[in-house]
Amino acid sequence: MSLITISTNELKTGTPLRVEELIESFLSSQDIKAVSKILYKRTLKQFFNWVNLKGYLLSDIARPEILRYKEELLLRGVSSLTVASYITSLRLFYEWAEAMKLYPNVCKGIKSPKRKKEFKKRPLLPAQATTLLDYYEHRSLRDFALINLLLRTGLRTIEVERAKVEDITFIGSQRVLLIKGKGAEERDNFVVLTPKAHAPLEAYLKAREPLSPAEPLFTSTSNNSKGEAITTRSIRAIAKEGLKAIGLNEKSFTTHSLRHTGATNILRATGDLEQTRLFCRHTNPATTLIYVGTIEEERRIKNSGEAVLDTLF
Repeated sequence: MSLITISTNELKTGTPLRVEELIESFLSSQDIKAVSKILYKRTLKQFFNWVNLKGYLLSDIARPEILRYKEELLLRGVSSLTVASYITSLRLFYEWAEAMKLYPNVCKGIKSPKRKKEFKKRPLLPAQATTLLDYYEHRSLRDFALINLLLRTGLRTIEVERAKVEDITFIGSQRVLLIKGKGAEERDNFVVLTPKAHAPLEAYLKAREPLSPAEPLFTSTSNNSKGEAITTRSIRAIAKEGLKAIGLNEKSFTTHSLRHTGATNILRATGDLEQTRLFCRHTNPATTLIYVGTIEEERRIKNSGEAVLDTLF
């Protein structure tokens, strides 16, 4: 079936099915995880919708049109990270299309927008983390165990939602929690459950006995979903409540701040970037460098050259 030219008129009279076939044919050729296929499908559909709205033929699309699409996404306020994911999908699609002799690779050399190197979520200082834990300790066994675990292990909310009781196990003599990370299809990593991380969790689980190994590690208490796995949305709400209660109500303090708290304080205490990387479970060491920037910013504020000048004149 020829898909070299698809006009606006054609798109209104049945060609969307042909576009779907084109996308499905591309996806079936890619050696990627199911979650990535879902992302590519969604972003490619958005591109084809844009082509339709502009009244282009697919055979008309060249480098200037791709650059225009990228610019319009940014002007609409789409984040640079999201736009980069759209451009990645298009690059792969056009590489495939060229190999299949359907379309030239018009995305060759198109750059993704640079992601700003900024630390959007602020970490808590040790004293603030202690205050946050004090807030939860006598309120709820579940919420105290949850926030304590997030602070001491750097778990992401999705990892907590996916965790099950049976994921608590041992590696040698060390108690750990096996985790299924973002984009992962199986439990392929772990966090260490120190005595301080495990004790509140153990108390919470004992209160829920009898338990089956396959039960969620943390469960919902709402009427509509009682006993089901706690959702990332609920975790965010629980964390935000406590942060707000102890006076950290700025937008820069969120659930993700708890992960940053662990990483930043490890690096602040030890200066060991590799230990911090392993705690965060970063594959790329460059990702961990963001925490170096946070500590440098703290030092810059505390020992500013501007303050020295004020002592001189």
